[in-house]
Amino acid sequence: MASKRILVICGTGVATSTVVATKIKDFCASKGLDATISQGKVTDTLRGDLAADFIVATTQVPGSVGIPVIAGLPFLTGMGLDKVYAEIEKQFG
Repeated sequence: MASKRILVICGTGVATSTVVATKIKDFCASKGLDATISQGKVTDTLRGDLAADFIVATTQVPGSVGIPVIAGLPFLTGMGLDKVYAEIEKQFG
């Protein structure tokens, strides 16, 4: 499987994205998925030219980003987390 660049987006790019990025990193490691994970804030998506294969977002992301967006709110609520992990794994093809 190819390596993927994952951008984790929250409102400010600090606390929430750190929690989610850590969980995604642990998940990818447990599945043997090669991923580079970076964090950002939702306003980063407005500048375009995102260096990522897909986004995991805990907040609303503009539809104009041009790359797949996975809803990351289940990382905070715990509800629907299996589905989110399946979506992330699917991005690796």
